[in-house]
Amino acid sequence: MTPGLDLALLLGAAVLLVAVGAVRFSTRLGVPSLLVYLALGVAIGEAGLGIRFDDAELTRVLGFCALIVIIAEGGLTARWSTLRPVLGLAGALSTVGVLVSIVVVGLVVHLLLGLDWRLALLYGAVLSSTDAAAVFATLRRLRLPPRLVATLEAESGMNDAPVVILVVLLSRSGPVEHPWWFEVFLVGYELGVGAVVGLAVGLAGRFALRRAALPSSGLYPIAAVGFTVLAYAAGAVVHASGFLAVYVAGVLLGNARLPHRQAILGFADGLAWLAQIGLFVLLGLLATPERLHTALVPAVVTGLALLLLARPASVLVSALPFRVGLREQAFLSWAGLRGAVPIVLATIPLSARVPGADRLFDAVFVLVVIFTVLQAGTLAPAARRLRVTAPAELAEIRVETAPLERMRADLLQLEVPTGSRLAGVHVDELRLPVGASVTLVLRDGVGFVPGTDTRLKTGDSLLIVATAGVRDEAERRLRAVSRRGRLARWFGEYGEDRDG
Repeated sequence: MTPGLDLALLLGAAVLLVAVGAVRFSTRLGVPSLLVYLALGVAIGEAGLGIRFDDAELTRVLGFCALIVIIAEGGLTARWSTLRPVLGLAGALSTVGVLVSIVVVGLVVHLLLGLDWRLALLYGAVLSSTDAAAVFATLRRLRLPPRLVATLEAESGMNDAPVVILVVLLSRSGPVEHPWWFEVFLVGYELGVGAVVGLAVGLAGRFALRRAALPSSGLYPIAAVGFTVLAYAAGAVVHASGFLAVYVAGVLLGNARLPHRQAILGFADGLAWLAQIGLFVLLGLLATPERLHTALVPAVVTGLALLLLARPASVLVSALPFRVGLREQAFLSWAGLRGAVPIVLATIPLSARVPGADRLFDAVFVLVVIFTVLQAGTLAPAARRLRVTAPAELAEIRVETAPLERMRADLLQLEVPTGSRLAGVHVDELRLPVGASVTLVLRDGVGFVPGTDTRLKTGDSLLIVATAGVRDEAERRLRAVSRRGRLARWFGEYGEDRDG
């Protein structure tokens, strides 16, 4: 190989390893890892090691490829039983909420910054999409009700589709060729057909993977991710929303009892991390640090309009047809995280050479850095203040073990935090359904197999094996006991998902 390629591989491997190590470092400090990746990109760019990179079109293409992987992983790991009750609210946030956010931000930016309407609405459109990578990485570390988490994750997985369409429409040069109703019809067509394409590819993938006898277990994860990429490509070919097709196909595949399902989820998780690292580093590399200070005022003005006006208004309007409490609405408003997606979307007008697009990119870059620190670092205290925490919800552990797959079973983890009614309950008093069993208790760093008379204590960590048919019932029972104790049913508590 040539010396230049060797040097590039050396630098790429070093950046990748530093980025992987930074995940643990950023988690300890409570700083979102995406900021570390952006900083790495800036450090190896022209202001650091001197690598010059200014290809907005290439960044847009690679950014879209990374988003396909990230959204696919979000769909694959979403549980339909949790997603189904929030689909209406998430869909409203992804459509009506997006439009409200664009209008509010565009109006504020037009009035306060003096930008023309096209550029002002581009600011609103670029920033109206919550970021799947930021949402998935941040919320899954918090103890929140499944309904809230599912709503935010589904919104971030679905709202890229309409936003991309609107940003492309606003970035087009030349006179408008069609009446406004045609553009509305076009958006509806792309979303509707995109969903149908994702449904078709997802069903085909489920059928094929269940019946395929591939010679190696490592081929199943590749095939599953390949079907999600196929969904995007098929949607794009028929001029529909590829991103929505990816998410729909991912949800269908992720909720099917596929061979080597845990390996598929683990592979998708690793690919999503790689996509996030590469995407954020690339975006940091594209930024021009000496120009960013001029974007500070527009970024702060736009960010405050987004955080204090546009996001709360979009949540309020979207939640009107649904039973969502004010505390949950307040948390949904604060948890609308922005990350790589707005920066990627800002490369669309940049590559289309829209006047003022360079200032838009700089402002979005600065805004993402500032408001990611502000929001992500305060989500846990905000959840506690609003009383929307869920202290003892279950977490699925991805274990790549064939025996569990043959039994069609999952391995779950349950913590017994301070204040949980699980403390003091005997194992047999959990009354888990047949097919679910507490297999291991970790207490004070020591694991042991519990008996029926084992009394749970604060700080215990339980491993529970549950077959697919009784998993939901087991989770409801454990939630009920964690809320009201061994007499949960006597108090009318059946462990249904709820906010607050």
